[in-house]
Amino acid sequence: MPSTLLKNARIATMVETADDYGMIEDGAILIENKEISWVGPAQAAPSGDTTVDCDGVLMTPGLIDCHTHLVYGGNRAREFEMRLNGVSYEEIARSGGGILSTVNATRDASENDLVTSALPRLDALLCEGVTTVEIKSGYGLDVDTECRMLRAARALQDRRPVDVVTTFLGAHAFPPEYAGDRDGYIDLVCNRSLPATAQDGLADAVDGFCEGIALSVAEMERVFDAAQALGLPIKLHAEQLSNLGGAAMAARRGALSADHIEYLDDDGVRAMAEAGTVAVLLPGAFYYLGETQKPPVEALRKKGVPIAVATDLNPGSSPVHSILSAMNMACVLFGLTPHEALCGVTRNAARTLGKPDRGEIAPGKRADLALWSAAAPGELSYPLGFNPLKAVIRAGELVRGTL
Repeated sequence: MPSTLLKNARIATMVETADDYGMIEDGAILIENKEISWVGPAQAAPSGDTTVDCDGVLMTPGLIDCHTHLVYGGNRAREFEMRLNGVSYEEIARSGGGILSTVNATRDASENDLVTSALPRLDALLCEGVTTVEIKSGYGLDVDTECRMLRAARALQDRRPVDVVTTFLGAHAFPPEYAGDRDGYIDLVCNRSLPATAQDGLADAVDGFCEGIALSVAEMERVFDAAQALGLPIKLHAEQLSNLGGAAMAARRGALSADHIEYLDDDGVRAMAEAGTVAVLLPGAFYYLGETQKPPVEALRKKGVPIAVATDLNPGSSPVHSILSAMNMACVLFGLTPHEALCGVTRNAARTLGKPDRGEIAPGKRADLALWSAAAPGELSYPLGFNPLKAVIRAGELVRGTL
């Protein structure tokens, strides 16, 4: 393939070894075979088959939304009203609402229905510079629907210029048909649902919801035993509403990430630091649920735990369709710096997905780039409701906007 030199750009490389954003103020990038083969000062740039003057535009790695549930049926706007009228998230869940209401709607939806309804949600993310998105199952809670959700998620990347990473989340809740038989449902997940998704290559990782209204630590350990026996990486929704020690358990097993973690304690922070497990902050859920317990950001910083940020796009607790808004909320609500927020949707987000080939602008990385009409990278976290995206390059190809 012909090479392309992008010159006259202000490049936020986001490489881990660089100070701050790893800025190159007058920079250039050489793209060959869908990858970045060279990056550095424009005056030292090699030649390319084609040269594009970027007119001083700001470049970052393509953004990565590393935690979404954007494939589902129905919606839960009514529950939003209920919460605002004083009914708690836990009360709604225990009365058959919450996740289970979405389960019913998703079971009734065909694969085509799920793809069609998910496309506008995905488009909202793509128009803000997202080039890779993680999508979880978890609204089927039976073998057929979980597989159908994952097939729908995979189908989205055939319709749009995006890489989709799929995560099996069958351990999300207990379906009504297993209300009195928790062990029976865990058996179903471990012995039927997980093997079915693995056999068809539908899942890139396995997740679960470890919480008082969901699965216990011991139940999640059974699921993780089955996942790791199949060679699948693990991650966990943990310490969102209480501290059960799920994050520490997942970290000891080498989990890619522990997500939410508002109630994470020092033992959990220490375990994540030792394992290199990424902390995924989800400020949208914190905002929508009106929570007050914040994640222990300062403790994570002190121990060097990588921090990622994601939308948690879902129909109940975080109907957030904007990665830029998630970055802003992570700064305003959790005290992240704009630099930490941008790291959280680039290089650290890539770590949560086991994708070391992206998230930084460096030789050997995928040429996934977002171009912005902004004076500095910190401006991406600053406004709420304003989108400065100018163009997107994915795998070396211009897929949005103009240069």
